[in-house]
Amino acid sequence: MTTAVISGLAMLLLVGPSAQAQQDNQWLPQASANSHASYPKHPARQKQARKPEHNHTSKQAAANNTMVTQATKTESASKPHRLILQVNSNEPAMMNLTLNNATNVAQYYRDRGEPVSIEVVTFGPGLHMLRDDTSPVKPRIEVLAMSNPEIAFKACGNTQENMRKAENKDISLIPQATIVKSGVVRVMELQEQGWSYVKP
Repeated sequence: MTTAVISGLAMLLLVGPSAQAQQDNQWLPQASANSHASYPKHPARQKQARKPEHNHTSKQAAANNTMVTQATKTESASKPHRLILQVNSNEPAMMNLTLNNATNVAQYYRDRGEPVSIEVVTFGPGLHMLRDDTSPVKPRIEVLAMSNPEIAFKACGNTQENMRKAENKDISLIPQATIVKSGVVRVMELQEQGWSYVKP
């Protein structure tokens, strides 16, 4: 009986480690496979997480650029255009050229839906353009003023006074004219305010 017990123990010692090893070998590949399968997922997740951030930043920058461009266009369209046209000659051709320029500029910005202000400033011999008794373009100004309220006509008060003294009579102006103290000063001050200046 003692011999049988010893033989049984010997079999257990021989078979036990081998069976345990087989069990260990069966579990190891699964654990290894699971552990290896779990690692590659993390870099992929990191890459996927970074891409939307980059795309979001690019889209936001593009949206900001679009907004700035639109704001610039809106500001440019809403900012009034302002033009000075000077007349200091008693030549009818120059007076008509000035009226042509004023009409063309007014029509151009009207078609674009943008505001514009135009001042025709007369002084010296150019005051004849706005004199009621000597203006060669009086009928044209009357028609032009009715259809183009953005065009204003300024007469130099100093010139008017000098003509009054020289001719010894009152110098009447057409109804569309507004007197300013000095035509030259008016041109200078408008330029200082950012108006564009054109002399025909």
